[in-house]
Amino acid sequence: MAEDIQGARLQVANARPEDAGRGVARIGRKTLADLGLREGQAVEIVGKRHTTAIAVAPYSEDEGLNIVRLDGLQRVNAGVGSGDYVEIRRTEVKPATRVVLAPAQKNVRLQGSGEALRRTFYRRPLTAGDVISTSVHAPRTVDPRFPEELRGLLNIPAYGLQEIRLVVVSTQPRGIVQVTEETEVELRPQFEEPKEARRADVTYDDIGGLGNTVDQVREMVELPLRHPELFQRLGIDPPKGVLLYGPPGTGKTLLARAVANETEAQFFHIAGPEIMGRHYGESEQRLRQVFQEAQQNAPAIIFIDEIDSIAPKREEVTGEVERRIVAQLLTLMDGLEPRQNIVVIGATNRREAIDEALRRPGRFDREIVIGVPDEPGRREVLAIHTRGMPLSEDVDLDEIARTTYGFVGADLSALAREAAMDSLRRILPDINLKEGIPAEILEKLQVTRADFMNALKRVQPSALREIMIQVPNVTWNDIGGLEEARTRLQEGVELPLKSPEAFRRMGIRPAKGFLLFGPPGTGKTLLAKAVAREAQANFVATKSSDLLSKWYGESEQQVSRLFARARQVAPTVIFIDEIDSLAPVRGGGLGEPAVTERVVNTLLAEMDGLEELQGVVVMAATNRPNLVDPALLRPGRFDELVYVSVPDAKGRRHILGIHTKNMPLADDVDLDSLAERTNRYTGADLEDLTRRAGLLALRESLEAKTVTREHFEQALKETRPSVTPEMEQEYQDILRTLKQEGPQRQPIGFMPVRQAAE
Repeated sequence: MAEDIQGARLQVANARPEDAGRGVARIGRKTLADLGLREGQAVEIVGKRHTTAIAVAPYSEDEGLNIVRLDGLQRVNAGVGSGDYVEIRRTEVKPATRVVLAPAQKNVRLQGSGEALRRTFYRRPLTAGDVISTSVHAPRTVDPRFPEELRGLLNIPAYGLQEIRLVVVSTQPRGIVQVTEETEVELRPQFEEPKEARRADVTYDDIGGLGNTVDQVREMVELPLRHPELFQRLGIDPPKGVLLYGPPGTGKTLLARAVANETEAQFFHIAGPEIMGRHYGESEQRLRQVFQEAQQNAPAIIFIDEIDSIAPKREEVTGEVERRIVAQLLTLMDGLEPRQNIVVIGATNRREAIDEALRRPGRFDREIVIGVPDEPGRREVLAIHTRGMPLSEDVDLDEIARTTYGFVGADLSALAREAAMDSLRRILPDINLKEGIPAEILEKLQVTRADFMNALKRVQPSALREIMIQVPNVTWNDIGGLEEARTRLQEGVELPLKSPEAFRRMGIRPAKGFLLFGPPGTGKTLLAKAVAREAQANFVATKSSDLLSKWYGESEQQVSRLFARARQVAPTVIFIDEIDSLAPVRGGGLGEPAVTERVVNTLLAEMDGLEELQGVVVMAATNRPNLVDPALLRPGRFDELVYVSVPDAKGRRHILGIHTKNMPLADDVDLDSLAERTNRYTGADLEDLTRRAGLLALRESLEAKTVTREHFEQALKETRPSVTPEMEQEYQDILRTLKQEGPQRQPIGFMPVRQAAE
C-alpha cells in the first residue's frame, strides 16, 4: 500500500536551533509509515524548487500534526517560507561520483582538497543548487576530528570559530545523490552562486531570543509580500510600514534581513549618512531613487536603519535639510500604492525622537518592540552563536544564560567571541604560525567553561555601560553584626529575584523598595553591595550629585532614564545613597526652585506609578530618615524600613575577625576582650581601630612582623565610638515611631524640618 502513495502535503514549520544546518526534516511517524519510510532515509522536498533531507522523528509536541519542520537553509533550498506547503516524496538516492562545492558567501575564501568535507557530508543526500552548512551542534556525538580539520581549510590564522556555508555547484550524476567513500569532492576557492539558488546568509534560524516578535513581523511583512491576494479578497490595504524599536544590539537589522531573505524580496538598505548630500535637493533625490528602484523590483523591502537620524521631529531641528527629508519621506510613503508589494521597515532605539507624522497608520502601521531577551531567549541566542564552536564537556549554556542578565544578542555574540579568543590564547605559545598548525594542536582547541567565565568579566550589558558600576567583591561573609538586617534583605531581595514563581504561587507581590537607616558607619552601603552580588543581579549605584542638575526638568529626566534602563535589563538593584539629600520632605525648602520636590514627585511616580517595576528593587540608605519625604515611606514604595543598628558584642567580635583576617596578630591579642570593651563602636570605628593598631606597629619598626596587644591598647586610647548614647536613643525613638504611628509623626529628639532647613 505504501508504494502507491506518491507523496504527502505538509505545512512547513521552523526547526529548533539545535537542528539548524544538520539537513534533517522532522516528519510525523504516521506520515513516515504512509510513505513507507524509515528514520534516516532521504526524502525529496518539493516547493518552488526541489531539495532533499534526511527524514527523522518529530518533536514530541508535534506528534499527530500535519507539519514538517525544516531549518532556514532547507526552506531557502526548497524556495518556501514558514507556513507554506510542500510535498514530501520518497526518492531514489544515487551514489555520487563527483560533487563540486563552493563558499556560499562572497567574503569567504577557502582552500583545500575537499577530503575533510567528504567525511563531514558522508552519507548526506545532496542536490545541485542546495546551500549546506558545516555546523556542529553536538560535538560530543560527532567525530571530534571534524571541526578542527574543516577549520584547517580556512585561510585565516584564527580558524574562524563559526559555521561555514557551502553551495552545491554541481553533482555527478544529476539529481539527488549521496556522498560515499568513493565520491570525489572538489572545493572551489571562491563564491559561485548557481542561478537557481537564493541568498542564505541570514534566515530565521540565525535569530534567537525574540519569542513571538518574529511572528508579528512575519504577519505584517511576509504575508502582504507573499500573498497579496488575501488582502484583495478581504478588501483591505496591506500594511505599508513596520517600525522596530528597542535597545541597541537586540537584532532589529538582523530581523529585517532575515525577513527579506525568507520572502524572496529585494532588500534596499538606507542609512542616514548615505542619503545626505551637500547640494540643495540632493538628499531628497537619493531617497526618491531608492523608492523608485524598489517599485521596479517589487516585491521589495525598504529598510531604514536608525530612522531617527533622518526623520527627527521637525519642530526640534534647526536645519532645513532634515525638515525637507522628513517631508519627502512622508510623501513617498503616502505615494506607495497599496498593490505595489513594497513594505518599509524602520529601526530605531529612540522612538520618541521620530516625527509623529510618520507614526500613524498608513505610514508605519505597527510599532513592534524588540526587547532584551529573557533567560530562554538568551539560551537560544547562545545556541546560535556557539553553533560552530567546539565546546568542552563542562560548558553549560543554561548556566551562562542564567548569569547573563540584561545581555542583548550583540553582547552574547561578543561573549562567545571573547571565550573563543581565550581558548585560542592557550594554544598560541605551542605553535609557530610560519610553519603551520599541527593537527594534534588543533584537536586541543576547545572552548571551556573557564573561558566563558573569564569572558563574562570583560563583557558588560551594552544597555548599562553608561551607568553600570563594577559590583564590588563583597559577600555576606564580609559583613558582621547585622544578622537581622541581613535576613530581611535576603528574604526581600534575593528570594524574589531568584525564585519569582514562589511569590506568584502564594499570590503576593515582592517588596519594591528597602530603606536602610541607622547611625553613620554601621554598614548600610556595604549591605547593599553584598545584596547585589549575592542576588546575581545588575547593580546600579547612584547618588544625588549624579541626578540633580541646574537645568529645569533635567533632574526628573535623569531619574526617569535611570528607572527605564533598569527595567530594560532587569533583574536590577538600584541603590541610592544618602537619599535624604535627593528626596527631602516637600515644602521644607526655602528660596530654592523646588528641584528636589519635583525629583520626589518623579520617584513616587516611578516606584508606584502606572508602569510596573518588574524585577527591579530599589534600595536606599540614609542616617536621617526623618528628613525623607513621608510619601516615600509607605508600603508600595519603600515597603521595608530596615534599621541597621550598632553591633552588639558578638557582632563586634565578628567584625574584628573580618578586619584582622589578613593581619599578623601576636598571641597576646584577645579579640573577645576587645569586642567587650568597644561598646557603641560601629563597623567603621572597628575598622579604624585595627588600621591604627597596624600603623602603630609600623611606627615602631618598618620591619615589624606582628601587631601586639599593646598596639591595640594604644589605638583604643586614640579612637572613640562615633555613636553617643543620645544618638542611639534618638534612633530607637525613630524606630518606635515608624513602627507604631507611621512616618507622619515628627520623631523625638530631632528639630522640626523647617527649623533644620533654616
